[in-house]
Amino acid sequence: MKNLLRLCLFSLLLMQSCGESVWLSGTIKGHDDNAWKPKVYLVQPDKYMDVAQSFVGKVLDSAELDKNGYFQFKDAPDFQEHTLLMLVVQPQNEKYANRLVNTNPQTDNYFPFVYESGSKLFVEAEMSKFQSTLRFRDPSVANQRMEQLRDLKLSAYTKYLEDDSKNWGTDKDLLDREKRLYNFQKELIGFSDSTEELLPALMALRWASPEGDYERTAELVYAQSNKWSKVVPGHKWVKELTQIADKSNLPILVNDTILSLVFPMKDGSETSISDVTTGKKLVLLDVWASWCAPCRVENRNVLVPLWEKYGDKGFQIMAYALESSKKAWNNAIERDGAHRWLHASHLQGDQNPFMDALRLKTIPANFLLDSEGKVLAKNLHGEELMKFVDDFMRDN
Repeated sequence: MKNLLRLCLFSLLLMQSCGESVWLSGTIKGHDDNAWKPKVYLVQPDKYMDVAQSFVGKVLDSAELDKNGYFQFKDAPDFQEHTLLMLVVQPQNEKYANRLVNTNPQTDNYFPFVYESGSKLFVEAEMSKFQSTLRFRDPSVANQRMEQLRDLKLSAYTKYLEDDSKNWGTDKDLLDREKRLYNFQKELIGFSDSTEELLPALMALRWASPEGDYERTAELVYAQSNKWSKVVPGHKWVKELTQIADKSNLPILVNDTILSLVFPMKDGSETSISDVTTGKKLVLLDVWASWCAPCRVENRNVLVPLWEKYGDKGFQIMAYALESSKKAWNNAIERDGAHRWLHASHLQGDQNPFMDALRLKTIPANFLLDSEGKVLAKNLHGEELMKFVDDFMRDN
């Protein structure tokens, strides 16, 4: 009898010990769908630019789903500081456990969370809508913020990008799509201002552009780099962010001054930026190309009307073209009515000293400069550009 009692007590202690060793567990609905592997993977991105990227995260562990969709991870990672990890599911035909999908946040296959030493996590999700449905039971503050970030991402995606495939019909739509993408990214990066939790804030920057393209959001990323480098200057990911957001790696920012540019003009002469801005109230430095359809629309529908309205009132346009064919360049200028303002090009296509100097990769692009060459605004198009010029010229 005593032996039986000892055996029962031992079994109970063993069960308690096993239960205590489970640090992450949960249930996943739709686990019996044969399209998905009945397994959950734990993936760790090492470098900051690895976050939200496929095939680079280290697979730390995996857990099988039982017939009820339940899984559990034992033997917690040996991280002393808060660490960003990914919980990932994969379709049956996927060879790599660390493939992360960034196509649609409603159906993407992974969820980032903050591992905190000594804490236990329980999650619930749907297999085919993993990212959008995952919820924590009694989460820490950091993981509450991660859920809030995911909800913001879903909302912004629905608002700005969900109907993307329906908006590729015209040249105007391309500029509209760029604006909607910027607004999506702005909302995500803005999340970083609403939290003091580092890892959710850094996740927001990576979700804004998993490709790491911050050209159009340079000012926003630069501000976040300044914020977090003051709050946690020693964190290795913050150091990476600081390097990414160094001014030497970003396009010219609003409030910067452009002083050293020299333009090879259409007539063969050279003109400096100071020559262009001297005596002018406002200068539009426009970067375009004859083969850029949205640029051509902007020439005809926006720049020509602005020039006709303000060209003799202190407004100037300096257009730099990414051209390799002088004939195509001249033809586009004449057809668009753009002969009214100044034109320059190295005639070296998109690989030229001008793009390098401004650290640009994408067109159409523009900069609005005051008489001292200070950047007042940039990358405004259509009605936004017309309103800015109208307001500035009226007030100055």
